Amino acid sequence: MSMNRLTDEKWMRLALEEAERAAAEGEIPVGAVVVKGDEVLVTAHNLCEALQDATAHAERLAISSACQTLGRWRLSDCTLYVTLEPCSMCAGAAVNARVGRIVFAAKDPRAGACGSLLNLPAYPLECSPMCCGGVLEGEALDLLSRFFQARRKRRER
Repeated sequence: MSMNRLTDEKWMRLALEEAERAAAEGEIPVGAVVVKGDEVLVTAHNLCEALQDATAHAERLAISSACQTLGRWRLSDCTLYVTLEPCSMCAGAAVNARVGRIVFAAKDPRAGACGSLLNLPAYPLECSPMCCGGVLEGEALDLLSRFFQARRKRRER
């Protein structure tokens, strides 16, 4: 396994911990981490329910927080790790923030905008982040599956 893959897995495990926090709070379990070099800038998870905000996705929250932390809006020297392929809103936020690299775990065939449904970073926009999917995909899919199974069981009662 390459060093890059080992590094990606290390940071994705941190994103998965955030996704677990989201699930514990009743949020769809998606977690995100922004890393610059070998330093974690921020971690975040979905907060749509808590904030009653459709835009409170883990990636968007992490990007905003990373910009605040660095005191700049360009994140070209940063990597965004997220447990589910970003949607069009989050991929757009990453492009707008000039994120250098997006690494995700599970593909999202229904809403993914980094290669599944759309491939926003491939468009000739201001920035085209490198995208890499499938890092710890099984763990992310398992977490999502368990969350939605539990939610269905609660509704059946």
